[in-house]
Amino acid sequence: MKKPNVILINCDDLGYGDLGCYGSKVNSTPAIDRLASEGTRFTDFYMASPLCSPSRGAMLTGCYPPRISFGAFDGQGVLFPGQGLGLHNDEVTIADLLREAGYRTKIIGKWHCGDQPEFLPLNYGFDEYYGLPYSNDMGRQAGRKKQYPPLPLIKDNAVIQEQPDQRALTERYVEQALDFIGTQRDEPFFLYLAHMHVHLPLYASERFVQESRNGDYGACVAGIDWSVQCILHKLDEEGLTDDTLIIFTSDNGGRGDNGGSNYPLRGAKGSTWEGGMRVACIMRYPGKIPAGRVCSEMFASIDFLPTIAALCGADLPEAKIDGLDLSALCLGESGAKLRETFYYYRQNNLEAVRCGDWKLHVRKGGEKVRLLYNLADDVSEEHNLYDSRPDIVVWLEKLTDECRAKLGDEAEGIEGAEVRPIGRVENAKPLTEYDENHPYIIAMYDKPEAG
Repeated sequence: MKKPNVILINCDDLGYGDLGCYGSKVNSTPAIDRLASEGTRFTDFYMASPLCSPSRGAMLTGCYPPRISFGAFDGQGVLFPGQGLGLHNDEVTIADLLREAGYRTKIIGKWHCGDQPEFLPLNYGFDEYYGLPYSNDMGRQAGRKKQYPPLPLIKDNAVIQEQPDQRALTERYVEQALDFIGTQRDEPFFLYLAHMHVHLPLYASERFVQESRNGDYGACVAGIDWSVQCILHKLDEEGLTDDTLIIFTSDNGGRGDNGGSNYPLRGAKGSTWEGGMRVACIMRYPGKIPAGRVCSEMFASIDFLPTIAALCGADLPEAKIDGLDLSALCLGESGAKLRETFYYYRQNNLEAVRCGDWKLHVRKGGEKVRLLYNLADDVSEEHNLYDSRPDIVVWLEKLTDECRAKLGDEAEGIEGAEVRPIGRVENAKPLTEYDENHPYIIAMYDKPEAG
């Protein structure tokens, strides 16, 4: 089988219920819905963290965040500008594997795995980079007490603009993506497009703002959908459609309070309820991945690395990973290997485990809890069955103990035996500094929203 091109589209804070093909009645997503109709839509897909830095590091390496010491960052839930932490240089990413297998690799958009020169994408298998090193609310914003240095736009390893116009960024990202696809049409490529949408603050092109039925949030969702439409058109134009695997997902659940929706799931970004970590996932690979299929088998972002490696003929890293090769499941083959268990970490605390249809919560908000749900019957996690099914509780508690021994559980004071170190550098400093004489196009973003 010819090696497929791979396009991984990762949105920021997009909720489970924000797409038409996942039930949205307020956001128009015809291009993404087309992906679903021409590919497979997964209903039980999980990111490995409800927060962005751990989620992204986990997805790229195929590891639960605590395994790579990416659960927390000196007490912080995500990485911040100028912090001397990042993905350890010994960790192997999807881009590393594919470049070794002969792929040209590029990341466009949000990185958020470390902003120091030692931790930028070109150190992790990417040949090219264009985007923001962290969240789009980590720049200068009017009305905010905490002010960050000017938001840096990076090309490869250099800051090329400070405080860019965020309304134009998605268009610039798409331009970069289409150019990369066009120049790489004769050799396999891996494109990781990491949107800033729909992270706060919400800045969308004026066209989408005017057309939106759901305010600025709906406009940002429309911007994502437009980007997908452009990529599909370019692939058709270059004759690459049948040779390209597209994966569409989000880094964690939506906030749920700004126009987004995780319906019918409980909870939101930052939580280990389903709404914090179960997200949309669509995969299209014409003639290989079944079209129009809805798959309810469990699947996780940490499975991307071994699954993509199998589909692309790449070798797995020597270090231990948590992901499973689910390529047979994606291709619709009978008797395919399945994921049976998934662990829900918030920072370095193990808060829940799912095995089959059963989910046991052991911690919430820093407190121990006793909550058991059957997700097949109760996806909204409303009916606690803890007292009525002690047999299931004992079974799942055994699984949590096994996980803690390997990956640790800070709340329980347990250090995992299989944890690897995070990357650290001395004398870290922000990539930019505010200069009152600098001709910023947007000196202060006019929206104070963050998160």
